[in-house]
Amino acid sequence: MAANLFDDFDPISPKQWKQKIQFELNGADYNDTLIWNAPDDIKVKPFYTDEDYTKVYPLKTKATDFKICQNIYVFDVEKSIERALNSLKRGAESIRFTIDDDSIAIEKLLEQLPLETCTVYFHFSFISIDFVKRIEAISRTRKTNFYCTLDPIGHLAKEGNWFKTNEKNNFETLNLLSKETNIAGLVSVNLALYQNAGATIVQQIGYCLSHANEYFNRIPSLKKAIVFEVAVGSNYFFEIAKLRAIRLLFEILAKEYDSKITCHILASPTKRNKTLYDFNLNLLRTTTECMSAVLGGANAIANLPYDSLYHKDNEFGDRLARNQLLLLKKESYFDKVNNPADGSYYIENLTNQIAEKALVLFKDIEKNGGFLKQLNEGVIKRKIQESADKEQELFDSGKEILVGTNKYRNTEDRMKADLELFPFVKIKPRKTLITPLIEKRVAEKTEQERLSKE
Repeated sequence: MAANLFDDFDPISPKQWKQKIQFELNGADYNDTLIWNAPDDIKVKPFYTDEDYTKVYPLKTKATDFKICQNIYVFDVEKSIERALNSLKRGAESIRFTIDDDSIAIEKLLEQLPLETCTVYFHFSFISIDFVKRIEAISRTRKTNFYCTLDPIGHLAKEGNWFKTNEKNNFETLNLLSKETNIAGLVSVNLALYQNAGATIVQQIGYCLSHANEYFNRIPSLKKAIVFEVAVGSNYFFEIAKLRAIRLLFEILAKEYDSKITCHILASPTKRNKTLYDFNLNLLRTTTECMSAVLGGANAIANLPYDSLYHKDNEFGDRLARNQLLLLKKESYFDKVNNPADGSYYIENLTNQIAEKALVLFKDIEKNGGFLKQLNEGVIKRKIQESADKEQELFDSGKEILVGTNKYRNTEDRMKADLELFPFVKIKPRKTLITPLIEKRVAEKTEQERLSKE
């Protein structure tokens, strides 16, 4: 029988490791030198052991089960059908249709798709009971999963106004829909908006939890799943822990309502750190962000094409975005292990810290009247803006680095002639009930200055 090599060595305790490190520091303070105080006051130590593994949060989803999702904006139904079929043929496993108009021939749009093997998400710019009922009829006939990501609170936060409906208010519409339909998912929580507007990780989770709590309170007939639309940032391990913390806290919240509603995560890379210049680096950023989503247990991932800031939808950008996910799923051994992050002392510790701080924020919001009240009073916008300003200051000072933009810049790079889309914040004057949250990339000011000098 082969000997166990570990038997030849005495175990070393965390205390002994720390004493050895303290000796090597030659008098410098251990806490000041080696413990990183990350944003949101998250403490990151130089090493972790089983003593940090006090609370275990095993994922109920499997990394191997995530679906590759293709985003499709529906304007021309025939072209959207062609694009959906082509995407599914070339690696996509689910589709997210964005639909702005309830006059779209939804039956025609879905008729040729292999719905029995394909999950479909619908993002609407409207709420229509009749339209959702038409979708449900297709779902029953074809025996497929449809998720209508209706989020009136998110719409209010982003646009400043509620959806227009024939009913008394948006919640009455959702209550009627929940009673009269039975699809896999009806309601969503768009916390990608908070991330892209500059919220910290703890803010994103605290706000989305309080956001979801409004739906629990206002739509008592709600059933099935709530879709959490998550934007994944570049802080690799923190983003893995973020997704895990969302599931953990939502499960706690649902139990308080004695509800069997599940948390369904649809993830995408953040827009906030994407750049116009040296745009090929966006491929690296989205790859690590998609990896965080896989390891964090996302149900589906819709990648962001590297050129989406300045190019209209195109086959090359879409193909690269899908292939990044195919490489992760088929050629990176993520299909061999259900949850590679399970058992990581560091990730479990991060999950615990982030969840605890997000729960404190959630309780504070509820104590002060709830999410809608704070959204209407401008508190949520002010808090996010403060976080965004801090991040912007770090970027402007060079402490937060985007390679190719504020460090190692290619001064010969030219972009003005390639712009098919306006890549900066658009001001749309209109009458609103509240001041909306603004999604803004940290590189925008720098890029505008460079474009003006071309």
